Order: sequence, then C-alpha cells, then structure tokens
Amino acid sequence: MKETQLLKGVLEGCVLSIIKEQRVYGYELVQILRDYGFTSMVGGTVYPLMQKLEKQGLIKSTELASPDGPNRKYLFITPEGEQQLDAFKEQWSSLIVKVNNILEKNGE
Repeated sequence: MKETQLLKGVLEGCVLSIIKEQRVYGYELVQILRDYGFTSMVGGTVYPLMQKLEKQGLIKSTELASPDGPNRKYLFITPEGEQQLDAFKEQWSSLIVKVNNILEKNGE
C-alpha cells in the first residue's frame, strides 16, 4: 500500500495542527510537511485540502503583506477547526493503540 493512501485519512489533522501552531501560506505548508518527512508532498495534494478545509469553516485565509514580495494568503485555524483537531487527536490516539495491539500480537 502506498503511503499516500494511508495519508489521505490523516493529512487533514496534520494540516490543522500545523496551522494551529503558526500562520502559514500554501507553499510554506507544503515545505513544513516535507520537513516532517512527507517528502513526496506536493501542492496538488495540499491546495485542494486547504480549499476543502476553508469551505468547511475549519480554517480561514487572510491576505497579508509579505517581506519577500507580493502579498500572501495566510491560513488561520478557526474555533471549529480547533474542535475538529481535538477530535482528530482523540481518534488518532485510539487508532494507534488498536493498530499497535494487532501488529504486536501478530508479529510474534
């Protein structure tokens, strides 16, 4: 199974977590994900997700001045996005325990 198939279900939570910790713009978000080890991450994956999260009201964007040239569209998490992130963290923790139990039991 390719990592991208596994990642689809968790990328939203990862993106919300990054945006909660710092304001970012799209290209920067891709770079941060790459820095965390998602080396195959591309804008074609991240940008549609950003649009989806914004339509759902989980993030908002604001155009701000950039020190390096034209204005950039920075992303911010909304209160609804923070609630979604909290729910993701709970679900993720539970899933890790279940998967590890199975892998440990069957890896004997």
